[in-house]
Amino acid sequence: MLKITYSERFLKHYKKLSADEKTQFRRKLDVFADNPLHPSLRTKRIKGTDGLFEFSVNMDIRVIWFYEGENLVALVDIGHHDMLKRF
Repeated sequence: MLKITYSERFLKHYKKLSADEKTQFRRKLDVFADNPLHPSLRTKRIKGTDGLFEFSVNMDIRVIWFYEGENLVALVDIGHHDMLKRF
């Protein structure tokens, strides 16, 4: 199981999610911690970046993350799909 850290940016944007979106995130985070490549997460590398990945919470909400070590992951940001344009 992965250990997960959260950036300040992630925590700031997480607070802005609706209660339903937060619930969906927590469910997906359990799946992610067990298997970051689970098909329901639709995990993929973000094009044009070096080591940044995204996974889907739902059809709109995405989480951006990277590996900090073999069993350690840093969640960088969470938000609506259009946030990926910043990366």
